[in-house]
Amino acid sequence: MADSLSTAPGEEKEKEDSERDRKAAKSEKSKEKDGVTENSGFNDKNGKGRNRNVSDLSLVRFITTELTRGYFLEHNEAKYTERRERVYTCLRIPKELEKLMTFGFFLCLDAFLYVFTLLPLRVLLALLQLLTLPCCGLGGSRLLQPAQVCDVLKGFIMVLCYSMMSYVDYAMMYHLIRGQSVIKLYIIYNMLEVADRLFSSFGQDILDALYWTATEPKEKKRAHIGVIPHFLMAVLYVFLHAILIMVQATTLNVAFNSHNKSLLTIMMSNNFVEIKGSVFKKFEKNNLFQMSNSDIKERFTNYILLLIVCLRNMEQFSWNPDHLWVLFPDVVMVIASEVAVDVVKHAFITKFNDISADVYGEYRASLAFDLVSSRQKNAYTDYSDSVSRRMGFIPLPLALLLIRVVTSSVKIQGSLSFMCVLLFYFGMITLKVLNSIVLLGTSCMFVKEANMEEKLSEPPPSVVSSRANSRAHRTKQVHTAPQQAESTSDKGGITLTSVNPQPANMAESSAPTLPKSDSDTFLTTPDEDGEKVINSETGLEEDGLKHRTPKKDLLEIDRFTICGNRID
Repeated sequence: MADSLSTAPGEEKEKEDSERDRKAAKSEKSKEKDGVTENSGFNDKNGKGRNRNVSDLSLVRFITTELTRGYFLEHNEAKYTERRERVYTCLRIPKELEKLMTFGFFLCLDAFLYVFTLLPLRVLLALLQLLTLPCCGLGGSRLLQPAQVCDVLKGFIMVLCYSMMSYVDYAMMYHLIRGQSVIKLYIIYNMLEVADRLFSSFGQDILDALYWTATEPKEKKRAHIGVIPHFLMAVLYVFLHAILIMVQATTLNVAFNSHNKSLLTIMMSNNFVEIKGSVFKKFEKNNLFQMSNSDIKERFTNYILLLIVCLRNMEQFSWNPDHLWVLFPDVVMVIASEVAVDVVKHAFITKFNDISADVYGEYRASLAFDLVSSRQKNAYTDYSDSVSRRMGFIPLPLALLLIRVVTSSVKIQGSLSFMCVLLFYFGMITLKVLNSIVLLGTSCMFVKEANMEEKLSEPPPSVVSSRANSRAHRTKQVHTAPQQAESTSDKGGITLTSVNPQPANMAESSAPTLPKSDSDTFLTTPDEDGEKVINSETGLEEDGLKHRTPKKDLLEIDRFTICGNRID
């Protein structure tokens, strides 16, 4: 009896141990099954992956899976929508760009025709006023108005430079250039393009300095070298720039008259090299505005150069109209290559820099604003001068060269020839007036669409005032910083939690000191909006734009204004 009682507890312990071992074994098997199903893609959920047939892992099954597997683009809808919008933007670029180019072309044409039509009449009226002063008397403190003084100076510059250009032999220059090799001419043409940009960048400053020196109020202290030295510098500049454009036109004429057209092909390929130098670089809206103005000026200048080449060739062939059709394919080829290069360049620049095609509408509005503002009572410049500053297009040297070529190519003899010249002059005046009326109406429409009517009543931007505002802003920041430092040092037992919010408040308090205007919300560059800067002392994020100078408005961007990282 005692033995049976002693053996019963032992058997129960053995049963409990055996049950524990079974449960532990089951748990280990379940863990192994779970691990196999998680790490291997070839096992089933029921644990029968080890008994899978070898045929299921064959090459046929892999190929079948590759042929039948699918994916869903809507899982990344935002990415593909952005790509589609980029394609639509590239497709819209040619239309929007050509709208801007057409508008800019007629702006340049208006400024160019002004030199031939209205400028001589304005000079005659100013000289007539000077001659009639002894009879009419001096009505005011000025003999002539500032605009009349500028017109007279332009007229004298044109007359002196034309007399100097009459001594330049175009035929000798043509044969001198034609005797050079193709590679030399290609290098010369590239050097002439660079020199033309340098002349344009400095030439308008020379002319503006002359106009301001001649019309500056006498009450101010004299801070210049005199009107005559400025006038001589302006005459020298216009003459040298006209010679430069003449060499450029002569090189293009040699390319047209070459037998194998190799030089013309090389010069056209130079336009495609421009794509390489522009597309793969960072551009902002202001940089693209400068490039667009440069393309407008370059296209108009090329049209005038082609006109000069056609005039010279028609003169050599005794004005035979059949020879014009010989030149026509080459002219079309040059123009088509220029248009194609501009379209491709702007399309990829807008694509790589995420710039919308609507920006060209803003550029048109900015150019239209120049035209409308020049017609206001408070205008501070002539429209032709504003076009020169905005686009880098200076019409005086180009007009001087065209007058020189026309007078040497067309012989005027007899009264009938004079009548034809007079009718042609009246026709140019009619074209100028019609072009100005259409441009003014179109510009008013663009300005209204851009909501820029209020800016017409504002005073012109002053460089001195902007510099004074920037200096006042810097001095205010310097004075506020020590005061805040003293206030924090006076409070002895202040905690760390009360110190940390102070830089954020300081940034908020200094933000209203920046000079703001209505133009900050329009025609500005939003590329760096939302960019954050981490303060090294506090570890807090602060707005990066509060520590930078304000972005320049498009209305303040001239052709050779440095904005961003480059000038194109």
